[in-house]
Amino acid sequence: MTLLILAHPDYDKSVANKTIAERLQQIDPHMEIRNLSALYPDFRIDRAAEQQSLLRHRKIVFQYPFYWYNMPAILKQWFDHVLTHNFAYGSQGDKLKDKYLIASISVGSPEDQYQPLGKHHFPMGELCKNLAQTAYLAQMQFVPPQCLYGVAKMETAELQSQAAAHADRLHTLLNELP
Repeated sequence: MTLLILAHPDYDKSVANKTIAERLQQIDPHMEIRNLSALYPDFRIDRAAEQQSLLRHRKIVFQYPFYWYNMPAILKQWFDHVLTHNFAYGSQGDKLKDKYLIASISVGSPEDQYQPLGKHHFPMGELCKNLAQTAYLAQMQFVPPQCLYGVAKMETAELQSQAAAHADRLHTLLNELP
């Protein structure tokens, strides 16, 4: 089964992330979706509940918008409070071993701007090294980030269409993983 950790600070106004999450839920009604902003508007993450959720699933997807070259604050808070010593890493920290870590990221700028000569200078894979290192430390299988680029310039109908297509590709990828 798959767990989707949704981290959008203003989910009700989201088009891309909301469409992706809703489409994935439509395709796979058994997918567990945890909307961090709805669950923890005060940022007080329930460590035990989140760790139990992680234990129930083999594939962990983090769905979020790319903010200032990073994840939203609530997702960083989640990482800090949930992936603890002797749970995710350490001498007894093998609880996530061999599970898959997949980042599904909505990105405002087009993909060509995330290149050495582009506006943002680095490809998304380089900007997501923190996720790769987290996966390696937790003995997880890291899947390169799945990005929906150019969302800032799309009209609503196109964005909904592109986000649904992104969700379909993500679902296909998830089904290809053992």
